[in-house]
Amino acid sequence: MSTPASRGAAATPALRDERSSELYRRALDVMPGGVNSPVRAMRAIGRDPLFIVRGEGAELLDVDGNRYVDYVCSWGPLIHGHAHPEILAAVLAAAERGTTFGAPTEAEVELAAEVARRMPAVPMLRMTSSGTEATMSALRVARAATGRDAIVKFAGAYHGHVDGLLAQAGSGLATQAIPASAGVPAAAAAATTVVPWNDPDALVAALRERPPAAIVAEPYPANMGLVPPQPGFLALLREQADAAGALLVFDEVISGFRVSPGGAQELEGVTPDLTILGKVIGGGLPAAAYGGRRDLMELVAPAGDVYQAGTLSGNPLAVAAGLAALRMLDEPAYLRLATMTERLAEDLRRAAGMRAVQVQHVPGLLTVFFSEEPVRSYADAAACDLDAYAAWCRGLLARGVYAPASQFEAWFPSLAHTEEQLIATVEAAAGAFADLAAG
Repeated sequence: MSTPASRGAAATPALRDERSSELYRRALDVMPGGVNSPVRAMRAIGRDPLFIVRGEGAELLDVDGNRYVDYVCSWGPLIHGHAHPEILAAVLAAAERGTTFGAPTEAEVELAAEVARRMPAVPMLRMTSSGTEATMSALRVARAATGRDAIVKFAGAYHGHVDGLLAQAGSGLATQAIPASAGVPAAAAAATTVVPWNDPDALVAALRERPPAAIVAEPYPANMGLVPPQPGFLALLREQADAAGALLVFDEVISGFRVSPGGAQELEGVTPDLTILGKVIGGGLPAAAYGGRRDLMELVAPAGDVYQAGTLSGNPLAVAAGLAALRMLDEPAYLRLATMTERLAEDLRRAAGMRAVQVQHVPGLLTVFFSEEPVRSYADAAACDLDAYAAWCRGLLARGVYAPASQFEAWFPSLAHTEEQLIATVEAAAGAFADLAAG
């Protein structure tokens, strides 16, 4: 089959999916919705999922032989692309020594030290196996440190499937939340106040109404699509957390080690009390962590009385992959990724022609919103033309570009993307935009 770079943008090629369709029918019998994570089902873009057999650099190969330029990159961990030889070598060497011990290893200490070197706000950390675990544990520390139960989060932010954070806003600017998922106790959601992102007045009102244990925020929210903070908003979070006697918790599961050596907190110059990390820290294997000020982290057992544990936390394979990934992320790598992202964003805007889109980006992350105005909040994101995005995304897939199957997810350019692949992506985007214009 032809590679994406060799395809023209003038006509939509047929996408073979017979084998994927067969596997999906089988999967529906043995897995809820046929997938192990909801966005993989591709329902938001009106099609069935594609089943992947292999990843190579910045490309995916599906079971039907279709090849794609990949901008999902496993939703963020693969900043070096698929199957990077140095990461594979590190994982294989670790596996030969044993896959798990349930005991400390030297590599865990090295990884913690590497994180501390890059993030001064994280002199001490505890590893977990998922971002959800890390978020749950960080908030437990915040509650123990402050003696309070309430948490402030922002509408449209996703911090894992923690009961208390699977919450949505009621009416009003800053409201006690209601459950956003079946099975979430009302009492768990009630401890969360949901505030519109980039809304200083709502934040101040929420903190005045019910001083929380913590304000938890993605400094670069990427789960409503990428919606960067307005100038001064993160500094306001720091100021207001201090005034309220609350902790500021940055969820850098996505942005940590992707946007800069020290994450969004480095780029924005705002220091949180606790930081949640994931994705890149595992180099493509399941790993996450939470960390922060030494006095706070020493509340965690066995140093303190905040209990948290995990059989596979600090798994040797994930630690090896994470260390290998981080050690390749030097300043030239970040400059290259930032330059690539900015160029891709500009080229996608041009490819849209007369179509009104907003392409919002920070280094290593971008989102194409079908909107006439900049997107500054979840309400703005929800008001975009989601049907147009879905049709455009299907057009990209047919032309060999694997973009997020939801406008509410960010694109993840990687260091593996080549000049040829970027050109092919823009050609595919232009063709998909032309399809929309043709109706």
